[in-house]
Order: sequence, then C-alpha cells, then structure tokens
Amino acid sequence: MERPIRQLKKVLVANRGEIAVRILRALRELEIRGAVVYSEADRTSLPVLMADEAYPIGPAPSRESYLRGEAIVELAVQIGADAIHPGYGFLAENADFARHCEERGVVFIGPSPAAIAAMGSKIESRRLMIEAGVPVVPGGKDPIPDLETATQRAAEIGYPVMLKAAAGGGGKGMRRVHRAEDLASAFRAARSEASASFGDDAVYLEKFLERPRHIEIQILGDHHGSVVSLGERECSLQRRHQKVVEEAPSPVVDSELRRRMGETAVRAAQAVGYSNAGTVEFLLDTDGSFYFLEVNTRLQVEHPVTEMVTGLDLVWAQLHVAQGEPLPEDFFEVEPRGHAIEVRLYAEDPARGFAPSPGVVEVLRWPEGPGVRNDCGIEEGGEVSIHYDPMLGKLIVWGADREQALRRLDRALHELRVDGIRTTRPLFQALLSDPDFRAGAMDIDMLDRKLAAGALVLPQPRVERDLPLVAAALAHCEVSGRLAADPDGGADLRTRWRRRAREAARGGGTWN
Repeated sequence: MERPIRQLKKVLVANRGEIAVRILRALRELEIRGAVVYSEADRTSLPVLMADEAYPIGPAPSRESYLRGEAIVELAVQIGADAIHPGYGFLAENADFARHCEERGVVFIGPSPAAIAAMGSKIESRRLMIEAGVPVVPGGKDPIPDLETATQRAAEIGYPVMLKAAAGGGGKGMRRVHRAEDLASAFRAARSEASASFGDDAVYLEKFLERPRHIEIQILGDHHGSVVSLGERECSLQRRHQKVVEEAPSPVVDSELRRRMGETAVRAAQAVGYSNAGTVEFLLDTDGSFYFLEVNTRLQVEHPVTEMVTGLDLVWAQLHVAQGEPLPEDFFEVEPRGHAIEVRLYAEDPARGFAPSPGVVEVLRWPEGPGVRNDCGIEEGGEVSIHYDPMLGKLIVWGADREQALRRLDRALHELRVDGIRTTRPLFQALLSDPDFRAGAMDIDMLDRKLAAGALVLPQPRVERDLPLVAAALAHCEVSGRLAADPDGGADLRTRWRRRAREAARGGGTWN
C-alpha cells in the first residue's frame, strides 16, 4: 500500500547493543533525533551514552524489558516519536508489535504486519512460495499431525529428511533423520523443542539436502510497488545452524546465478507485498539448483557485507522507505564490487565448547586501517551480561578480491584485543588456516564436522594480560640492582618503567 511521505523527526530504537548503535549513527547522519530504551543491566551501555534520549524499560530479563511491546509503543507515543526501529531480534519479527505500532499512529520501520505474519509461518510461507512459482525443498505443505503421517511422508520423499518447527527458526525444533527407525524419537524431540521455544509444537517435513550451501539475497522494497535485489551473501559457515561467518559475494555464485536467484527473491517478496529491508534465504544444492528456505522480515546481522560491496547504506534506505519515499535510482541494477567478509565476535570460549564468557571487558582494542569496519555495541569497561545474546560486535573487512579480504581479516584479527573475557577470535584464526575455508569450499555442516573431528587447531590465548605483572617484577629487580650501584639514578628508571607498564596495559608498549 502506498504511503504518503512523512518526514521522521524522532525515532525510538527498540533494541540494544551493536544494532542500536548502528541505527543511532544513521539517525545522526540524517539529522533525526534518536531515542533508545534500556534495561537496568544496560543503563550505562554504549547506545544509552550515544542516544539523544534514553528511557528505562524494565529489569534485565528481556521478557521484562525489551520484549514489552505495548509498553514500548506507549513510550513512543508519550515522547513524540514518529517511528520505532526494532533492529533485529526481540520484537523485530513480531506481527502483533508491528500492528500495535500502526494502531497507535507510530511508523514501524519494517514490512507490514501481514507480510511478517505470512513469512513467520514456515507452512504458510511454503504455500505462498509454491503459488508464486518459487522453488521449495521437496516436502509437504501442511503440519504433520502424528507419527503415522510423518512415517508416510518420509517414505514418499525418501531419506534423509528434516523435521522443522513451523513457527520458528534458529535451529530450534529441527531434527535430521537418516533412517526410518530414528523417525519416532526425532519427531517427539522436534515437537517438544518447538513447543518450548515458540509455544507451538507444529512441525513439517522436507527432504534433507546433502551438504548444500546457504545463500541469501538482500531485498529492499518501497511503498510504491518497487522491490530490488541487492545481491547475495554466503552464509554457509554455521555452528549448530547459527551463522558465524558471512561473505559477499558468494565464492560460487556467478553473474547468471546471481540474476536468477535475485529475480526469484524479488518474486517471493512481491508475493506478500513486501516493503522495507528483508532477506530471502535459499539452499544451494551441489548441482546448482536452489530452493527457498525462508524470508527474514527485518534487517540482518550480516547486512554490513552487502553495504561494503555495494556502497549502499541499508539503514539509511530503511528510514527513507519508512518516510514513504521511493527507492533511489542507485538501488537498481546493483553489482558487487570487491569482496567483504564478516565475523561475529561472541563472548564465548571455543576451547571449552563455546561456553559463555560473561564479565567485564577490561581492555578492548578494535582493529583499524584500510578495508576494516567494526560494528560494536560495547566499550572498554562494559559488562557482558548473562541475560542477552553474547555477541560483542562484528568485524568486517573488504578487499578488491576474496584473497585480499582474507589477508585483511588475518591482519585485523591479529590487531584485535579483548581482555577480561574469552571470545571466538581463536575460531576465526583457525579458519584462516583451514584449506577448505581458504578455497571457499563450504557447506552448512562443514564447521560442525570440523569441530567434532578436532580438525581446527585453535591458537593458544595470548599472555598480554600478564605483561604488566612481568614488567613490575623486572622493574623491581632492575631498579633495586641499579639503586644499589647508583642511588641517584633510580628516579628516572622508575619513571621509564612505569610509563612502559601503562603502555603495555593499554596494548601499545614494548618490553625491550
């Protein structure tokens, strides 16, 4: 539906961390006042410090703060916000929240409630895609009511098969079944997990593709009937169905395949009258066939790699579309330039099975230099809470080609320093030494296979945190020795060692 142009003057960001920072930066550039909500745990967070206005929304648990949709909309009305940007996660794909915004006269920066609802159901979205002529993975169109039906459908399409939750994603309620004798236990487990995760135990069944790649197409639609494809992202490197590394463009997608996948993604979006930013996800089979997986009705975590290779600002575009403006001409006929790679830096310890590593970030030094971008939601001295997703931020690099991007990623990871907590940096360093990753030979199970087999050698943690202690001990020994020989020379020596100790603690000193 066409929307009249309405200039946004104040936007409430209903999110936290790095995506809240990213949105606030775009608002500042467009001279739109930016407000944020924050929980008690985030009262001194980076978004709160950056925003023009900040408002408490509740205790640390997200169900008592960032998921309080009605309270957030009511706050937007009270403070005179024209719109709400949900970021991703929390309420970003909640059709009821988007509908409530509409009812209170607040612009929801995202697609329509109807589009969110249609794409939020795996069953409904499969039906719509089949009707629109979009290829889907072979399987049923309806939820499986019982084990008998599941057994019959699995036999029809042939093993291996995949059970998936109808109401959600992120790997929840998903089970791969290779043999008929394993179907019963997998069916019960998938329904139980789906119910616990989404409040809906409906599951459906589809053919399991052996070692496909995960390729997604960034789309953008306006309120004047235009939808464009902005190219693909390679998202095959996943751990337990969660993306950890993303690239643009894909190492295996040529211009012809890019055209066909882009046209299919646009057709999928048009089937639901899509507007604003979204992502159509596909599985790319080894024979070059691709199949619809789902539509993410929001901005994606990995949107920076698309921005890096297109030169476009997707958050800027979201805001202009939300104002009712048509897509600018430079968003049509986009071709990728160079190559971009993003790694998600999590507060997790790969050496301990990716155990969470909450705590205070004592030292934080992000890399800089040519072709390096950091999207970070925390600063030095900030605390990683147990209540939220442990992602600290994203490290993105760009190069003229993939090889240069890989070299820059290696350099950037070497410069990166985070003390006080463990992070997933060692995983990315190990991947840079992996011949399959270097060659772009990836599939959605590759990382899990290599981790299970111990095929990735994680580098040992650096000992920089201990350098100031070592320096103090050496200083004491040297000063004591020289004072005994030269009592008048000790003051200058103390000053020099103290300066070096401070520099090393900040990551900039040398010890020679």
